Amino acid sequence: MGASTSTSNPSLEAQEQETLASASLALPLLRAAFSRSNGSLAEALSPPPAAFRSDSPPVPPRFHDLVARLGPAIASLFFSDVGPAGDAAGWLGFLRGFNRCCARVPASQSLALLLRVYAAACADAGAPCGLQFHPDEDGAGGEGKVVGELAPGEIAVLLWMCWVMAWSGSAPGVSGGQEGGGKGEPVLLPDVTHLVLSALVSAGAVADDAGVWGWEVSRGGKGVKVQEFTSWVLSTAAGLGNCLSRYVQERFRSCAADPVEERSVSTGNTSSCNPDVYLLTRGRAWAISLSLRNTLSEKFLSASVIGMDTEDLLYRSSVHGKGLSRFWSCVEGYKGPVLILLSAFSRSGGDNVDTDQRWGIGILTEEGLHNKDTFYGSSASLCSTYPIFRMLPPSGMTCAGHFLFTTADSSLRPYCASDLAGKEKNFIYCHLHPQIRVYEAKPKPVGLGFGGTIGNERIFLDEDFSKLTVRHHAVDKTYQHGSLIPNQGYLPVEASVLDVEVWGLGGEATRRQQDMYKKREDIFSEQRRKVDLKTFGNWEDSPEKMMMDMISDPNAVRREDR
Repeated sequence: MGASTSTSNPSLEAQEQETLASASLALPLLRAAFSRSNGSLAEALSPPPAAFRSDSPPVPPRFHDLVARLGPAIASLFFSDVGPAGDAAGWLGFLRGFNRCCARVPASQSLALLLRVYAAACADAGAPCGLQFHPDEDGAGGEGKVVGELAPGEIAVLLWMCWVMAWSGSAPGVSGGQEGGGKGEPVLLPDVTHLVLSALVSAGAVADDAGVWGWEVSRGGKGVKVQEFTSWVLSTAAGLGNCLSRYVQERFRSCAADPVEERSVSTGNTSSCNPDVYLLTRGRAWAISLSLRNTLSEKFLSASVIGMDTEDLLYRSSVHGKGLSRFWSCVEGYKGPVLILLSAFSRSGGDNVDTDQRWGIGILTEEGLHNKDTFYGSSASLCSTYPIFRMLPPSGMTCAGHFLFTTADSSLRPYCASDLAGKEKNFIYCHLHPQIRVYEAKPKPVGLGFGGTIGNERIFLDEDFSKLTVRHHAVDKTYQHGSLIPNQGYLPVEASVLDVEVWGLGGEATRRQQDMYKKREDIFSEQRRKVDLKTFGNWEDSPEKMMMDMISDPNAVRREDR
C-alpha cells in the first residue's frame, strides 16, 4: 500500500517512510502528533463526542457505538506496532501506519481500506455488517480483500460514518451534545436517501422507475455487493475514497495543535437543527461535494456541515418572483461558479412518466451567466438531485472537475476539463428579449437551456419559469448520457416548475465585483433617463415641430420663409 517492506536497514526504511509521509502531512506536525498521542492513539483518532439524530431515515440503535469505536478500529488496523514515543522503532511503526492509510494509492484501494475500518468498527460495536475481510493467503504483507454485500441500511450507516469523519475535520473544537447528559443539541445528520438509492439503482437492486419516490431505507431489500458498490463510488461519489486519509490527517492536526482543547469540546451545535428550507439541502450539498474533484468540493462539504451562507443565494423564485427578467436582475454581473437548482413535478396526462411526482435537477457551471442568443461555456455538469442522485459531467469525462478515472487500475490522473469536453460545447443558453425589438424571421427561443441544440435543448426553462422541458439524452452530445428523472423514457417530459434557486460559489470577492457592476449599471441607467434641455435648439424652429404640425393638420397653408 505504498509503504516500504524493507527491514534490513531501519534507518534507510525510516527515511523512505518519512519521504512518503511528508507528501501527505508535514513531518514536524507528524512528530508532534506522535509524541502527544503516544499511548492513546485510539483516543486521538476518535471523533469529538457528540449525539447524532436524523429526521429520515432514523438513526439505528448501534450508530453511536459505531462512531465511538471508529478511533480504536483505525488504531488497531494500522498502528498496532507503534512503540514508545522515545523509541526509533515506535516512530517507524507510526510512519508505517500513517502511510498505510494516508499514502496516495488508487481510489479503489482507498475505498477498500475505508470498508475495512467500517467492518472493524461494526464488529466492535455489535452493529450488523455484511462485509468480511479475507487476508492475503500468500502472506506477502498485502492488505487482503473485502468481500460480501451491503444492505440498504448498512449503506446509509456507512455514508453517515463518512459524513461524521468529514464533520469532525470541518468543525474541530466544537461538537454537539454528548450522549448521556450533554447540554448541547444533537448534531443533525444529512439525509442520504438519494445516495443510497443511487447505489441500489446502479447495482440493479432497485428499478429506476416511478417506485423510487415512495422508497424508504428502512424497508430494507436486496443488498449491493462490494464490487458493485465500489463501481458506484468510483463513478458517482469518488470522494468517499478520500474520507479515511483526510480524517486521519485532520485528527493528527488537531492533536498536534492542542489535544487538551480538542477533547474539551464545546456544547454548541456545528450544524443547524432546523429542517432544510432550501433546495440545496445539506445532504444534496454533501453528495455534490463527493462527486467533485476541484476547489468547489470544499465549498459544498462546508455547506453539508454548517449549511450554505444565505448571502450566496443569488436568486430564489419564491422570494424574488418567477420569470427570466427577475432571474436576470439577480444574477447579472456575477462572474463566478454558480449552481442552478430546479424543482418541478410532472404534469398530468404524460404517457412516459407517472404524474404528480416531484423531482429535482441541477446545473453546475464554473463561469457566470451571459445573455446570448447562442450556446456558450467551456464546462458544466448536470445532476439529478431528487429522488436519485446522479452527476452527469461533459461527455468524455467520468467525474466532474479536473480528474478522470482510468479503466486499467481505477487510479486518478489529472487532465484539463477543457480537453475532455464532448463532441459539442452547448453547455449553457440564456437568452432574454432584446431591449430594442427588431424583426426576426426565425426568432430564437427565450429562456434557459442546457445541452442539445437550439429548439431541441436537453433541459429548457421557459421565459415565465412555469414550464420545464427535459428531453432524452439522445438529443445531447455535450453532457454524458443518463436519466435525469426516474422512468424518463424517450419522449420529452413537460413539468410544472415549483421553485428555482441560484447559488453563487465565487465567494465574497465575486459578490463585491457583482455589486460594483450593478452600481455602474444603475449610474448609466440614471444618466440615460436624464435629458439636458440646454443641448436642444429652439423648439419653434426645429424640424420635429414642423413634422408634428404637418401630422396634426396636413391641409394647412404654410408660407415658406425665405
